[in-house]
Amino acid sequence: MFTADLYAGKVALVTGGAGGIGRAVAAALAAHGARVVAADLDGADRIDPACTDVQTLRLNVTRRDDVARVMADITATLGRFDILVNVAGVVSMGSAEHLQEAEWDRVIDINLKGTFLCCQAAIEPMRRQGGGRIINLGSVIGKNGGNPRPWIDPAEQERASNVAYGVSKAGVHIMTSFLAKELAASGITVNAVAPGPVASAMTTNFPPSLKNLIPVGRMGAADEVAAAVLFLASPQAGFITGEVLDVNGGIWCD
Repeated sequence: MFTADLYAGKVALVTGGAGGIGRAVAAALAAHGARVVAADLDGADRIDPACTDVQTLRLNVTRRDDVARVMADITATLGRFDILVNVAGVVSMGSAEHLQEAEWDRVIDINLKGTFLCCQAAIEPMRRQGGGRIINLGSVIGKNGGNPRPWIDPAEQERASNVAYGVSKAGVHIMTSFLAKELAASGITVNAVAPGPVASAMTTNFPPSLKNLIPVGRMGAADEVAAAVLFLASPQAGFITGEVLDVNGGIWCD
């Protein structure tokens, strides 16, 4: 299904392109023919998905003017805008009791507001050309109330994602549903991928006791998340919108 020219002529923006999942998504789209712009706030120079077809730039997803600038640059230089993949985000660890207000604001600002601003900016150019694909990155944490079991071991909570992260990703899930209904008549599908624990720099301290709860017996890989994104961005997924696709090794089923 994923032929080398699957996305030939398509233009894609991947936010959070310097992270593990962002790099994997950008590389996968480019490998299948898309012209890809990979954007990140810090470390845009580290975006190197082994493909010369990926352009890189700096983007602060929490600033409306910055998002508008990037969208305008893409449509002006590449002539169209077909696929938006919102990967940009931050993780936050610890208990609700010790969560600082500034940390709550930081997580919601980047993960939820930033995703919305990018979705909002994509609507006009996608509508103008008759359609497009938006894929947001949610999380199993936005569904299951968190992986830790503090009633068994309070230390698990201190080393795992907290309530701010979970709320931000649950917000991304419901945002996906709202936008899917609002934009369907314009030929724009809006879906999300909700990964479970994925091996990356952000999960190096993930408690072994929680890894043991994943039914398939291991953490996920960034390439596996990218494969789900590839499908949702493809022509074959044209009848799928408002879906939050779980890629979590069975740790949560709904």
